[in-house]
Amino acid sequence: MDTNTVLILMGIGLMAGIASGFIGIGGGIVIVPALIYFLGLTQHQAQGMSLLLMLPPIGILAVVNYYKATDMTPKMILYAGIMAAVFIVGGYIGSKLSLQLNAQLVKLIFGLLMFYVSIRMIVNGSSYFWER
Repeated sequence: MDTNTVLILMGIGLMAGIASGFIGIGGGIVIVPALIYFLGLTQHQAQGMSLLLMLPPIGILAVVNYYKATDMTPKMILYAGIMAAVFIVGGYIGSKLSLQLNAQLVKLIFGLLMFYVSIRMIVNGSSYFWER
């Protein structure tokens, strides 16, 4: 692996980590498009790699910071555990579905979802600027 690739991977990982810790995003919104556009991976390759890289770290240090700084109750930890267990099943189902579809269709669905979410966030968040 060449130095450029290592630096690109480190940059993607750093930006995804910052985005994850800052606003709770990373994998789909930062890592997948970056792997496609900077390293030429296919949609399916990028999605699989994004999931693989998140297995060990999945924000453990960010969680520790939030745990220390907020009132995270045992009830919230239980909620997270329940969601994590179901997330495993959902990840399995979602990956099976994705791999049965053409990569271009998956990329289109992904892009449309990102577009929809961004418009909703811009419209709903714009009142922040007008009310100040």
